[in-house]
Amino acid sequence: MAELFLASASPRRRELLAQIAVPYVTQIASIDETPLPDEPPAAYVERLAREKARAGLLALGGRDDAVVLGADTAVVLDGRILGKPADFNESRAMLLALSGRSHQVLTAVALVGGGREAARVVSSDVSFRPISEAEIEAYWASGEPCDKAGSYGIQGLAAVFVNQLQGSYSAVVGLPLCETAELLGEFGIACWQLPTQGPH
Repeated sequence: MAELFLASASPRRRELLAQIAVPYVTQIASIDETPLPDEPPAAYVERLAREKARAGLLALGGRDDAVVLGADTAVVLDGRILGKPADFNESRAMLLALSGRSHQVLTAVALVGGGREAARVVSSDVSFRPISEAEIEAYWASGEPCDKAGSYGIQGLAAVFVNQLQGSYSAVVGLPLCETAELLGEFGIACWQLPTQGPH
């Protein structure tokens, strides 16, 4: 079986791979994440996922037995990508824009190895209830929004803002597990690699 490498520093993605019992080694390689002119959000996340995986494989010297997983997530409102907030004012503006509305979360996963590559893009619709200014200030003070696309993490404190989700919860967190498992299977990597136990 090929060895899986994860081209991501995201603790959420590490936890999600562990959830489906897939062993991996972290192999991060930095890329330029600047969007191209007029690049649609879905094309953007797929391109970044593929480039992260390719860069990870290149850092490994192109090993024949290696498969590298890259992923990227974007929060999209009215066709505009909301990145990570630079400061409280940016975070506040994002959360006020998301308040009481629906937005899309696009997550791409890409696998590269063995002379081939494949990718999937998953779109989910997330609806927020109205958020107050006091909640925005308290949420920022928690430190959670600082490194999150769209200035929130659905798996954390911001779960209280979400009143509806249509799509993949794990994709909104950062890795669509159903689609990831299918891609891993295509590359000969099994999920549920649990320790073998004898009969009880």
